[in-house]
Amino acid sequence: MRKFVLPALILALAATGAWAQTAAQTAAQPSLGSGLGQMLLGLAGVLALLVGSLWLLKRLTAVRGPASGMMRVVAATAVGGRERVVIVEVGSTWLVLGVAPGRVSALAEIPRQAVAETPPAASPAAADWLQRIMPRR
Repeated sequence: MRKFVLPALILALAATGAWAQTAAQTAAQPSLGSGLGQMLLGLAGVLALLVGSLWLLKRLTAVRGPASGMMRVVAATAVGGRERVVIVEVGSTWLVLGVAPGRVSALAEIPRQAVAETPPAASPAAADWLQRIMPRR
């Protein structure tokens, strides 16, 4: 009988320990509602930090004082996949700049000119083609 007492005692202790561990894990697991609420609260906190950081960055990098209205982009056009020609107005002078990745080159400096605010007209060939296509439909 002594042969069976020691293994039975060890088995009983192991079962009690496993039951206690399972009970502790069950008690420690949060419910679905509290986990979802905690996740949403964390998401709201991260979004608030992001918006606040963007606002602060905008405030710190904004040009202030008399220099804020001295420079503006008048026109820009693409001349390649990543290259552009840009006209920048600085005071009463226009700078024609070549802009490429990692490089800006001054191409010309011209006096300020009046800008005509007219929309670009369609080419005559495109208008003729459109008139020929419309009656067919």
